[in-house]
Amino acid sequence: MLGKNVSHYRIISQLGEGGMGVVYEAEDINLGRNVALKFLSPSMANDDNLLQRFQREARAASSLNHPNICTIHGIEQFEDQHFIIMELLEGESLADRIRRGPLDIDEVLTLGVQIADALESAHSKGIVHRDLKPANIFITSRGPAKILDFGLAKIDQQKPDVGSNVATAIADGLTSAGATMGTIAYMSPEQARGEVTDARTDLFSFGTVLYQMASGTMPFQGDTSAVVFDSILNRDPVPLSELIPMLPPELGRIIGQALEKDRDLRFQSATELKTALKRLKRDLDSGRHSGETSAIHRTRTPQAVHEHSIAVLYFENLSGMKEDEYLRDGITEDITTELSKIKRLKTFSRAMVLNYRDKPVTAGQVGKEMRASYVLTGSLRRAGNRLRINAQLVDASTDFPLWSERYDREMADVFEVQDEIASKIAAALRITLSPQEQEALAEKPTENLQAYDLYLRGRNYARRVGRQDLQVALQMYENAAALDPNFSLAHAAVANVCAQYYYHFDRQQQWIDRAIAATRKASAGGNDAPEIRLAEAWVDFAEGRYEAAVEKIRLALERDPDLDGGYYLLGRALFEAGRYQEIAEIMEDALAHAGENYNTTIPIHNALGALGKKDALNNFLHREIAVFEEHLKKVPEDARARVLLASDYAMQGRLDDAKREADMAIALRPDDTMILYNTACVFCAMNNPKDAMVALKKAWEGGNRNSAWTRKDPDLAILHGDPEFERLYPPSVA
Repeated sequence: MLGKNVSHYRIISQLGEGGMGVVYEAEDINLGRNVALKFLSPSMANDDNLLQRFQREARAASSLNHPNICTIHGIEQFEDQHFIIMELLEGESLADRIRRGPLDIDEVLTLGVQIADALESAHSKGIVHRDLKPANIFITSRGPAKILDFGLAKIDQQKPDVGSNVATAIADGLTSAGATMGTIAYMSPEQARGEVTDARTDLFSFGTVLYQMASGTMPFQGDTSAVVFDSILNRDPVPLSELIPMLPPELGRIIGQALEKDRDLRFQSATELKTALKRLKRDLDSGRHSGETSAIHRTRTPQAVHEHSIAVLYFENLSGMKEDEYLRDGITEDITTELSKIKRLKTFSRAMVLNYRDKPVTAGQVGKEMRASYVLTGSLRRAGNRLRINAQLVDASTDFPLWSERYDREMADVFEVQDEIASKIAAALRITLSPQEQEALAEKPTENLQAYDLYLRGRNYARRVGRQDLQVALQMYENAAALDPNFSLAHAAVANVCAQYYYHFDRQQQWIDRAIAATRKASAGGNDAPEIRLAEAWVDFAEGRYEAAVEKIRLALERDPDLDGGYYLLGRALFEAGRYQEIAEIMEDALAHAGENYNTTIPIHNALGALGKKDALNNFLHREIAVFEEHLKKVPEDARARVLLASDYAMQGRLDDAKREADMAIALRPDDTMILYNTACVFCAMNNPKDAMVALKKAWEGGNRNSAWTRKDPDLAILHGDPEFERLYPPSVA
């Protein structure tokens, strides 16, 4: 076609190809302007019914005259070829823009208002798009968004009735998932059910687009058409506040209303949705919401850009070795800790930057979303005992690097590198360090890098809590303490694990004695680090002194809200003390500072259940499932995470998924009494008391005989009264 004349159009270049046909740039010889020509595929052009319907709807769409709708100049036929003449646009599709990462809040709202305004205009003339998705939205080089293919969506499905287009979409998806699954993923529930559609159908699809613009991910996902449809019909998307904590909660509320599965509960018109977006944009522009953040990070995000505020992004692990990720995380977190010792420098907590880890984001984007004036990025590569660290400090407002350095050192020099990075950043920002700050930066957790390496490795195992995992963690911590007897954090970690092992697996006094001895070694010389207070609180908790544990851990969290496992223990102690409402009240703060420790969700889940807050628990399940699923992508061998995920799946009625995860957990840890106990809970939730009792018997034989916890667990309620259950877990047994 290139270089040929079609009627009075000269074909210049091909712009794209889709299900309807091929799009070319062409010169209108009569008018002397360039246009876009969309040629219909032969299968469409040769079907009289489809062709007539296409012509009818194209005429309706051509009546739309709106700055945010691609103009259709006409439809013509030349010989046996049918084509549409459209406005020629320069820029990129919204789909291409999203592939580079989430849009910032200003872009989301600006483009969102434009798209809503276009829908409002079309709907007022009785025209519904029915196939709104990022590929059908174009961002012009001058900025405005334009919706493409108005009124043609039903034709694109190649079915004469929009109410019956689903089967074809599924069939197409099986053969070309990359193209058609996108369309399926933006369908409304009524489209998925094959019901009659109306303007509110576009609003649901638009809500899906807004969600993807803001987060970079789809609200309804799946590997097959059936899974996607099930998600659209029955599952709620992960809350935006969990994916991008810095977004204003009002945006999440607006998108949530657009994604209501019952169309009577959605926005009832594009006007309503546009008004909501415009109001939020006005409030943000005026500063009314400048300090407002997601429910998760509400207490931690600054109200304005601090003159010297810095976000330390997790360094990139260039070695490509999964086992080096713990080192990457540890070094990044330690640099954050070092920078927090500089009083004139506001450092964002590790939990607040966790969502950006391993994501393709720019310093400018992070700075704008977090209201940080500077962003530290970097990478590390380990080869044997050699370590290469690249670090760069970027001015978030300009994306201009203020300082950068490459360090090729021995592993033993890693603390000096961290100290030097902090000092160089202070110098680059013209901050003069006080003698006390210089002394604080010079402090090291240990002089022995091998001990530090073991400590970081042990922490990853300890978070999994299982019997075997705690045993591995304990060995690593004890080896670290043996290499450096003055390594206080290693001694505190030993105490922490011993107390947990006593509580979960082996109620022998030797474990408590070892924990107490380790806390004394950790606090020798007057050291009162929050990690030591956490270990002491675990001893109190394990021995049933719940109020004392609550008091200690609260004091530790006041000093370090990001304390690993801190909010998890606080939640467990409050739960055992019967203070369920307090757990619900601290829920968002706890999740905001959970970091990598997914255990934080467990007491929250239990407390919401104990309070009878069914709706809140159902909503929380989606957040909890997302946490477990994301964790298992990184650590698929974590049996505890798998069995907890299985329990959540069972509560949602996803029985096949629940059984798969429970079976995998048992296969990974067949003799772990905690896994067995939780598997029993899963089977109960699946209404399978027979297999639940088998798992409980194995747990009993392995030493899990805590009837108090068993009686409190609502998942085991169907077993109460069962003779075998009463024999194993009589109420009198402690």
